[in-house]
Formats: sequence, C-alpha cells, structure tokens
Amino acid sequence: MRYMNKLFLSVLLLIGLAMPNIGLAAETVKPKEKPVYDIMRYASEMQPGWNLGNTFDGFDTGEVVLDETAWGNPLVTRELITKIKDQGFNSIRIPITFDTRLGEAPEYTINPEFLSRVDQVVNWALDAKLKVMINIHHDSWSWVANGMAWDHDYTFSKFNAIWAQLSQHYKDYSTDLMFESLNEPQFWGSGGDVESQEFLNELNDSFYTIVRDSDGLNKIRPLVIPTLNTNFEKQENVNNLYNWITKTNDPYIISTVHYYGFWPFSVNIGGYYTFEENSMKHITENFDRVYDKFTTKGIPVVIGEFGLLGFDQNTGTIQQGEKLKFFEYMINYAEEKGIIHMLWDNGQHFNRTTLEWNDPQLYNIMAASWKGRSSTAETDFIFLKQDEKITDVTRSLNLNGNKLVSLRLEGKKLVAKKDYVLNGNSLTLKASLLSQLVSNETGKTSVLTATFNKGADWYFNIYNFEMPLIKDSTGTTSNFTIPLQYNGDLLKTMEAKYVDDGSNAGPQNWTSFKEFGYAFGPNYQDNLVTFPNGNERFFKELNDKREVELTFHFWSGETVKYFITKDGDTVIGTTVKTQKLDGAAVF
Repeated sequence: MRYMNKLFLSVLLLIGLAMPNIGLAAETVKPKEKPVYDIMRYASEMQPGWNLGNTFDGFDTGEVVLDETAWGNPLVTRELITKIKDQGFNSIRIPITFDTRLGEAPEYTINPEFLSRVDQVVNWALDAKLKVMINIHHDSWSWVANGMAWDHDYTFSKFNAIWAQLSQHYKDYSTDLMFESLNEPQFWGSGGDVESQEFLNELNDSFYTIVRDSDGLNKIRPLVIPTLNTNFEKQENVNNLYNWITKTNDPYIISTVHYYGFWPFSVNIGGYYTFEENSMKHITENFDRVYDKFTTKGIPVVIGEFGLLGFDQNTGTIQQGEKLKFFEYMINYAEEKGIIHMLWDNGQHFNRTTLEWNDPQLYNIMAASWKGRSSTAETDFIFLKQDEKITDVTRSLNLNGNKLVSLRLEGKKLVAKKDYVLNGNSLTLKASLLSQLVSNETGKTSVLTATFNKGADWYFNIYNFEMPLIKDSTGTTSNFTIPLQYNGDLLKTMEAKYVDDGSNAGPQNWTSFKEFGYAFGPNYQDNLVTFPNGNERFFKELNDKREVELTFHFWSGETVKYFITKDGDTVIGTTVKTQKLDGAAVF
C-alpha cells in the first residue's frame, strides 16, 4: 500500500507543533452542492456491526513483535472476516492501539510491518463488502488521558502524527472505510468535565482538519466522532457533541456512543439479577436522548460497542435467560430508533478458532432482533425438587406481539390442553407432563422448546434438585473457599452483612448483594464457592474479628446461610453463628 513520505509528514507535524491550539476548520467542508452520498443511508447500510476486539487493540508482549495474539485470540484470517459477513453483519470496527507500534519523536512513524498487517485485514473486510471503521483505541488511556493535561504538546503532536500518517496512507481507499478519532476519550487532569471536553474538542478539531485537508477521498470520508467517554447518560455530553458536529457544516459526520446497560444489572450487583423495569427504562431513556438530538436531525448514531460489563468477568455472570432478554430488547429498540449497533466481541462470542458461536442462543436472538421482536418468558428455568409432589407450573410469556406455535420436549411436539395450557400470556405446564421429567439425577435433565410464529425460540431448562448443602471450612485470606454441594441448583447471588449490626460487609458496601463473578462466584464442577482474584477483592475489605452472615440465593428459590470470621490472615467459615461462652468464641 501507499506510505506517506517523510517530507510530507514532517511538514504536517511542524504545522501541528507550531499551532498546538489549532481550531476547527469548519470552512474546510462547506458543501454548496448536494452531498455525494447520504450519510444516514450510509449508516443504515452498516447495520448491524461487529468488533474485532482484543486483536490490534492489544499491546505487544515484548517477546513477540507486533503480537495481535497477545490478548488471547488467534491470528485473524480471511475466513474469519468472510464468516462474520455470512453471519449477517454489515460493518466491522477494527480497534487499533498504536502505543507500542510507533517510532521516536517527532515523526512517530507507525511500524510499517504492523500497518501492512492492518491493511491486509482492512482489505479482507472491504472485499467481503463490509463497511470498516478504524480508530485510535487504548491509546486513549495509555497516554492520551494523562498526557493532555500534563504533557500537552508532546501528546497533541503524537496524536496528530498518527492521523497524518493514516490519512495519507488510506487516502485512496473507498469511503466504505471510515475513521473514528479516539475510542472512549477520557482525561485525567484536575479540571473536571469542562477541561476534559476542551481537550476532546481540541483533539477532534485537529483530527478533522488533518483528514479533511489531506488528499484523495478524505474530503468526503465518513468521520466518526465520540462524546466524552462515549457516554450518553449525560445530556451535556450529547449536547457538546451535537454543537461540535453542527459547527462543521459537514454532511459526512457520524456520532458515536457506547452502551453496556444499566450498571447494576450489567455486572449483577445490588440484587439486579433480572432484566427488569429499571434496565428497560435505562435503554429507552438513553436511546431516546441520542435519537432526539442526532437521528431526527439527520446525524447518524452508532453504538460503536455494546454488551454487558459483567462479560469482562465471564459471560455467565448474567444468567442466560436474563441476558437473552436484554439483547432482544436493546437491539430491537435500537433498530426501531434507527440507531446502529456494533457488538463488542473480544473472542467471547464468536469463536475465532472454530468459527462458530460460543452461545448459539444468543446469536439466534440477536439475529432475530435485527428483523423484529422475539418472544421471551419471565424465566428460562423450571426447578423440580426431588421427593416433593409435582404440581402444575405456570410461566408468564412476553409474547411481544407473537403467537406460540408449538412446545416441544427434546424434539417431540407436546399436546395443547393435555401437556400444557396457554391462557393469554400465561403458559401452564401440567403436572402430568412434569412428572415424566423427574429424575434420580440432579441437574439439568431436559429442555422444552417454545416456538413462535416470529422470532427466535425460547428454551425452558428443566432442573431436578435437592436442597443445597454447605459445610464448615477454614483457610487463609488467599485460599479460603466454601464447600457447597449444589445438588442441581444454581447460584443467583450472595449477600454479606455483619452479624453485630446488620450493616453491609465486604466490597461495594453500599449494597449487601455482592457483585457476581467479581467478589464471589460458583464453581459447580468442584462444588465450591470461590472468591476471585486470589480472594483479595472480598477479604481485604472485611473487618477483622467481626462475624459476617452470608446468604446464598438460588434460582430455585432456596436460600442457605453461612457465617465467616476473618482474623488476620485466618478465615473460619461455619454453618452456625458464633456463640460466646465465658468470653471464648465457640464454633
């Protein structure tokens, strides 16, 4: 591909260094004629999108030069990119971190070997008829966030140098390649949001001027501009971006934000383990905010990343059925508002080795949501307790305008009125059917598949269980675990409170319900409750010699209590409260 010669780059850099406060060249693009293409239509052709996460946005390991596998993914192949297109995606975001791939000042030359490899993947994506977005990614926190406040000129010139090179390098690429100025812009100065917005405006001004004043198709290339932190919960952030965009008088600008859900639900904390009213309201309020400010005025909105924050720990942090309801509702609402959505995938969703979905149910409900609503239910569980009389079980359906077509047990079609009864939104499974599903084995024993006239199927997982059993344990703050025989049940959440006054214990002490996968987590294979990160997250925030009551909540509805006391590095766990006799603690 074409590379910028050193003379041209030096001139650009000298301009940037001589004018550190370069203003937005609004006059650079003042279209007097009809735009070459409609940016709203362009954006609609991006729907839906996918992120090539944890690849070019990783940092080199130091052992392997230009290591795109440093964060756990295999090398990108043409087959992967083609397969993504085959899955129904129409755009791809390729995050790029330049930090360890730059030469010395003042040129900051991008490593040509690295850039050539990026070229290869960009070209594969364009060949697959995908629209492509590239950006400056984790540089946003590795050197830009601190640098703009404390080493401004160095940081500013480095940012300019990257975009000067990229603009020249890709100037003749089709407009199916777009530039995003900076991922999740954040700034660590002492001036708060006001100063941060000034820094962001300064960087976006310079980015805009460099690209638009370069050659080739860059005068009409789509430019993707973020809000501060790509946050759109704050109206001020949205307003600031809108004001910046309108000042350009440029018809080829796209706004971008990121969305990871209502925070307590997205990480499973504070008792928000279900996709309930607050989570839905969070979607509608935030999406309406950018729809009203941008979309209705002809400025596209791209959610450059979306997912759930709990996925940073494990995709099982959010219970399967609740996760599916979130994706179904969020994607459909974005589609309804004409907001473009790009799935954040760092390898946890589409397996880059097998080229298959790790969670086919999740993919199916996403793909169905691109076209309309899918039906869901209040839960995807049915728990049958062993040695208890089997009775009818009713589950509420969220039909979302659809009709139930059939209910199947392991592929066999069930008989309405005999095996189940549908009354409005209420689905009742008859005791005569459920009695056939009782097993001497605990755990998931069968699956009921509900099929509707539209949308994805919904699955009811049948579990046979006994009361979970918990045992005493001793250990240290670095290795303590709790023996818990799950007996076919599944852990929903854990509460932690001090016994002496009932106050909340442990990390995130604004709530008694601890963060799933962060402060604690189940190990079903070994029948344990574990405390991640070497137990540091949980035990470092417990007071010594104060007994803590843990309450384990299970999806069957059962609860189990447990008591722990930390004394220095020693932790003692017991199924009963400590009793004090003659001043001595007895367990």
